[in-house]
Amino acid sequence: MIATARLTKIISLMLKHRLDLFVNKARLPKRIKIFFLFTFFLKTPEKARAVRLREFLEELGPIFVKFGQLLSTRPDLIPPDFAKELLLLQDSVPPFCSKEFKNILESSLGSSVEDIFKSYESEPMASASIAQVHAAKLKNGQDIVIKVVRPGIEGVIKKDLKLLYAIASLIERFGEDTKRLHPIEVVKEYENTIMGELDLKAEGANASVLKSNFEESDLLYIPRIYWEFSSKNVLVMDRIVGIPVTDVKKLKSLNVDFKLLAERGVEIFFTQVLHHNFFHADMHPGNIFVDASNPRSPTYIGIDCAIIGSLSNENQYYIARNLLAIFQRDYQLVAELHIQSGWVPKNTSVLALTGAVRTVCEPIFQRPLNEISLGHILIDLFATARDFQMEVQPALVLLQKTLLNIEGLGRQLYPELDLWNTAKPFLEQWLKDRYSPKSIIKKLKKNGPDIIEKISEVPMTLQEILQTLKNLDKIDGPSKNASSTNPKTNNEGKYVYLLIGLSLGVFGSYLLFTMSYW
Repeated sequence: MIATARLTKIISLMLKHRLDLFVNKARLPKRIKIFFLFTFFLKTPEKARAVRLREFLEELGPIFVKFGQLLSTRPDLIPPDFAKELLLLQDSVPPFCSKEFKNILESSLGSSVEDIFKSYESEPMASASIAQVHAAKLKNGQDIVIKVVRPGIEGVIKKDLKLLYAIASLIERFGEDTKRLHPIEVVKEYENTIMGELDLKAEGANASVLKSNFEESDLLYIPRIYWEFSSKNVLVMDRIVGIPVTDVKKLKSLNVDFKLLAERGVEIFFTQVLHHNFFHADMHPGNIFVDASNPRSPTYIGIDCAIIGSLSNENQYYIARNLLAIFQRDYQLVAELHIQSGWVPKNTSVLALTGAVRTVCEPIFQRPLNEISLGHILIDLFATARDFQMEVQPALVLLQKTLLNIEGLGRQLYPELDLWNTAKPFLEQWLKDRYSPKSIIKKLKKNGPDIIEKISEVPMTLQEILQTLKNLDKIDGPSKNASSTNPKTNNEGKYVYLLIGLSLGVFGSYLLFTMSYW
């Protein structure tokens, strides 16, 4: 059961901030309409609706604040004024006591803090709704940070999730328009995100993969995880030494190459999305630092790897092709790709969708190149495609959110950043690499065991096909137009040719597979 006190508080705060004005009351069931009758006597709000929504979420506490932060990254679902205002939500809460932090840490380690660490700071470096971070040193003198999940937070999250699901269910009943926004799926996405943040071991695994992916690169540094001290609710990692990416004044004083820094941010994004297919999906400025020890070749430092994005092979291909088609202003190809990908129904009119895409994109190309936003183009395209029954794609939403973060950061560092010329070479090279002989052979090697397994089943499958064809022939009877005096012999000859053709096809596939090992 949903806690009555919590539900009562939510309703009272909704009325306090006049969120009832967001609801189209004409579409509500009669029994709910009656509840809204007395709102006629409430005071007309003076503040903007987006401000009222932000203040409502802040009063409800950290779990709803994080939900608002998620919504701020979904401009495909909420109005622009809401998205902009919700970006102001800050995930900062008072720290819990250092004694409790120490108890959780020692319980996880199975030993005292003094036995494992050389030193330990009782005052936290940061305190957020999910976890708290303290600085420490290992016995060898290595500076580290210790992240611990806030005690009791899982129970609070589960209770508030029940409320969010209940609200989403009500919203979904308002009509087809709201159903297509999938409010329950949005809450589910939030649940996956926030419950994932409770598992620090999963965050550490994400960080390890990212670190491995950029091990030989100067583009991005991810702190090392100390697995011997880490668990589900404790994560120990290197303490980074870097400058917050938002501290432009400090970076300027060190003569950092801002053009290169901005371009490297774009390179990191496309490398993660197109080559690794494993991208840090929470790269807001608070999670990014800069190693400026070599100002002519600055390196990004990324932290907080709880949220990771990955695309299916099909979505990865269609995103790259769509962006290239947009670069070339080939709007018909953009429309065709939307249909081929299944993002919109197969019976969608190519001409109608082409016209809609042109209406979105063409005005954008009249602006200077350094003002064009790929992230906003994707948002506008997906918003247009929704008119053609495109459904929400969570993986694509994470992608556009990350692209918006990278673009915003790049333009903040270097306002003249030409994303067109920076991104286009990555997309073109990726498409060439995808169909290069080397890439095809690599795929054959990867799928080799499956190919061999299927080849071993081919004789039986061919025998079943042959038997089925013979049975059909018996049902249909001899062909009246057969030129041969022996129709049975003639048909069997066709079956033999079919069998030979299929066998040659299978043999060719097997030969191609074995050649990949030569």
